[in-house]
Amino acid sequence: MHTRRTEVVCLLLTLVTGMLSCKKPYHQETERFVFVASNINLPYWKEAQAGFEDAGRVTGVKVEFVGPEAYSPDQQLAAFRQAVAAHPSGIAVAPAQADLFSKDIDAAIQAGIPVVCVDTDAPESKRILFIGTDNVSAGRASGQRMAEILRGRGQIVLITVLGQLNVEERLRGVEEVFKQYPETKISKTIDDKGDPRIANEGISAMLDAKAKLDGILCLEASGGSGAAEALHRLDMAGKIPIVAMDKSPDTLDWIERGSIAATVAQKSYTMAFYSLRFLDDLHHNIVHEFKDWKTAPVSPLPANVDTGTAIIDQSNVNTFKAAAAERRNPL
Repeated sequence: MHTRRTEVVCLLLTLVTGMLSCKKPYHQETERFVFVASNINLPYWKEAQAGFEDAGRVTGVKVEFVGPEAYSPDQQLAAFRQAVAAHPSGIAVAPAQADLFSKDIDAAIQAGIPVVCVDTDAPESKRILFIGTDNVSAGRASGQRMAEILRGRGQIVLITVLGQLNVEERLRGVEEVFKQYPETKISKTIDDKGDPRIANEGISAMLDAKAKLDGILCLEASGGSGAAEALHRLDMAGKIPIVAMDKSPDTLDWIERGSIAATVAQKSYTMAFYSLRFLDDLHHNIVHEFKDWKTAPVSPLPANVDTGTAIIDQSNVNTFKAAAAERRNPL
């Protein structure tokens, strides 16, 4: 009897093993997702790359992170078109100029490739969703911090990237706050094109010309370190407050040294990580409100996902530096 039961158990185990071995895997070896960034050399996008690649490992799919090595909307568009031509399973893109990308995003969607916008949006396109910062809120946080430092009075130099939608939205937030502080004025705008050297040169020229300068407000990631370097070179570190944007290693170092008063940090790692998860869900039609996202009358996913911001200053900068070091040197 015992032998008979053993034979039955072995037969059942064999059948179950056979069924499992024949089951089609959820992810196929051909699945590949692409992230098209606006400047792959910036620390901001290095952090996003880490998030995208970590999500790829967790999900078990192939990923690729591409884009120009310096700010160039045209080169980024060429990289996006190249990605579309290879027909990947999904594309995440941070369009440097929304109007430049809209038609190509629509063409990718028409070809059955899910596209989500990350960090910067193309709201007039047919992209499935936007995941990133509520940039108006980020601008409000920047403006409020600067107004508090200056006690509501001063001439501000703004460092930005002109024509980029997310940065323009941050300016809207700043202007909303400054309406409450009529003696706080933006006296000059520097377009650094995402290059800290241009920010450095612009601030240096103003200081050499003895221009009135009470504060420096940066709405993009490179301006803070460029401005801090200019002040440091002229032995003025900490004498003119800088409120930066994002948390590049240089920005965190300058905060620790007292040259940057604070920064409004976005979550580029989080944006990129979840952009892949959303793309994977779309590719597999995992949300079953409709049969297929391609033919659905509305997106089955959220239209906007706000990943939020954090204020970093000397009170918490060491915590953020430790987290960045752990990402670079995982156990």
